[in-house]
Amino acid sequence: MQKVFVTGAAGFIGSNVVDRLLADGRVVVGWDNFSTGQQPFLAGALTQPGFALIRGDNLDVPALTAAMRGCDFVFHLAANADVQYGPRNPRRDIDQNTNATFHVLEAMRANDIKRIAFSSTGAVYGEASVIPTPENEPFPIQTSLYGASKVASEGFVSAYGEAFGFESYIFRFVSILGERYTHGHVFDFYKQLIEHPGWLRVLGDGSQRKSYLYVQDCIDAMMHVIESGTAIGAKHHTKIYNLGTPEYVQVNDSIRFISEALGLSPELRYTGGDRGWIGDNPFVFLDTAEIRATGWRAKLTIEQGIVKTLRWLEANRWVFEARK
Repeated sequence: MQKVFVTGAAGFIGSNVVDRLLADGRVVVGWDNFSTGQQPFLAGALTQPGFALIRGDNLDVPALTAAMRGCDFVFHLAANADVQYGPRNPRRDIDQNTNATFHVLEAMRANDIKRIAFSSTGAVYGEASVIPTPENEPFPIQTSLYGASKVASEGFVSAYGEAFGFESYIFRFVSILGERYTHGHVFDFYKQLIEHPGWLRVLGDGSQRKSYLYVQDCIDAMMHVIESGTAIGAKHHTKIYNLGTPEYVQVNDSIRFISEALGLSPELRYTGGDRGWIGDNPFVFLDTAEIRATGWRAKLTIEQGIVKTLRWLEANRWVFEARK
């Protein structure tokens, strides 16, 4: 892994991956259409001689193919991850997730690049019947357009591994927390508490159980198995890993962590029901035995990750304006 192409390079996870790769001495080409990515996240990278930023969209196959030329590894992190509003615009998930992944794979094939890391999601398990959910759990009926688009994308990644000998790593994330976080429950709750510290609107009944992972722990896990080359000898040239912590919390627990850190006691106004929106899985807890068997361990607990995320948002309130 000498020259790395990163899609979604200006995003939350993508920009952190870019910084890690540069710190490790890699040459990096960042690719982003800036639909949700933020230029300030790349401020440090743009000062590095080993980094080049190209503005472009994964739906523009000729430009994507040209930008990828000369690279030997791809981190495909760009995606539409707005699960809650998927039904408002179903085509967005198809275009920005499934079709975009197909285009990335085709650009790799045109450039004879045979190594890829793909960011998938625990949402592919739908409302799993086995908890904690292992990688070999059969896919159920899909409950979100986002999850369905990622299932299709995974299928393309693994099929290209089989057809063209790609060394493929598929990572099924729980929700990721940390610096440059601009989407999710900590963002939403803190934004509300800035506007009205005395009360908090909570989607569902607060009993939803979720697992989370700190972004640097997530990157550690990906780099650990990629550098070990675990997919090289794998059946069908593909390794799939759940990434998460060996714990989960209720939404009510998250609210308590946030409220205590801010010194607030807001009135909680629940919308009711056991989920916040269509496609919201009320219990997400992935079995991470496979990645832990490689020697990786998460360093931060969920509570620590939530508080670190909150502290970053406190120091970077500009992101609330940037995401409007």
